[in-house]
Amino acid sequence: MNTQNESPAFSEDESEVLFQRVDLEPVADLGVRRGPFRVGDRVQLTDPKGKLFTITLTEDGTFNTHKSAFKHRDLLGKPEGTVLETAEGVRYLCLRPLLSDYVLSMPRGAAVIYPKDAALIVQYADIFPGARVVEAGVGSGALSLSLISAIGDTGKLLSVERREDFAEIAKANVDLWFGGRPKSWQVAVGDLNQVLPARCEPHSVDRVILDMLAPWENLEEVAQALVPGGVLLCYVATVTQLSRLVEDLRATGRFTTPHAWETMSRDWHLEGLAVRPEHRMVGHTGFLLTCRTMASGVSPLEKKKRPAKAAEGLAGQWDDTDSWSDTEIGLRPVSEKKLRRVRRDVTAKANHWLGETTDGSEA
Repeated sequence: MNTQNESPAFSEDESEVLFQRVDLEPVADLGVRRGPFRVGDRVQLTDPKGKLFTITLTEDGTFNTHKSAFKHRDLLGKPEGTVLETAEGVRYLCLRPLLSDYVLSMPRGAAVIYPKDAALIVQYADIFPGARVVEAGVGSGALSLSLISAIGDTGKLLSVERREDFAEIAKANVDLWFGGRPKSWQVAVGDLNQVLPARCEPHSVDRVILDMLAPWENLEEVAQALVPGGVLLCYVATVTQLSRLVEDLRATGRFTTPHAWETMSRDWHLEGLAVRPEHRMVGHTGFLLTCRTMASGVSPLEKKKRPAKAAEGLAGQWDDTDSWSDTEIGLRPVSEKKLRRVRRDVTAKANHWLGETTDGSEA
């Protein structure tokens, strides 16, 4: 009997403080990013040279540079798009930062998924309001922010991270952006192949997003958790990872034919008649791969044009050693010293704005 509609998507422990929503005072509504500037709002300042500064408004705060200064209360009650001129004659354009601005400037331990890829993940994984989503490989929380926004208050997002220090950084970054812990979000520290069966009923998850070194290690658990027709989207950095993943997906017989692609982003210089591409661009960041789960007992369609014989059976030819590491695939390792510093600073800042500091010191 299919109990898909009778069981909850995720098992929840109501006593777990980690998943309780914490409101940030004095902001009345979580996630509200419209209307006049108020205490607690994050404001992005742009000077005439295009340099960006981000501040969080307080009742008695002051913004200072070597060229100018103004008090935060000069902005309170002003609308977005205000140009504030200081006593020194320096003018600043004042806007609330976009999520993409925040992601590129927030404290990070692990590398983040760039906005250009996060936007495609939300679109091509079909993340909709009310969706039940699992992501594995939280990193610094960049993708979590987009997924939480996409599922809305009625959805559920379970974020699984193997490293506790990464999970703490991600939680602090999410808290700072939304002004509190979203009630739709849960974080679990551990291996996906253990967390997924324990937290999710079979065939209860709509979408799974994997951002990890070896996503093929979790395909059976993912197939069991996804609803028929559910979407699996994987983000991998190298061709070797992509090739291994594709062959193992086909070998399971549980997913449709995978589709993979990458995207590149190039800004344009706009100055009078000098309208041309910028000299620098964001090239390869990672490959995106999507596929969907088959109904129980149904085999995927086979392509009429078979691959070359030399390519057949690759799934069983991979060397299953410990070579799948950040260093082996060309990613820059993050030092433990930097991680400790980022975790300490961003957690202290989040705790300060959540009113949880006990010594009264500023984060």
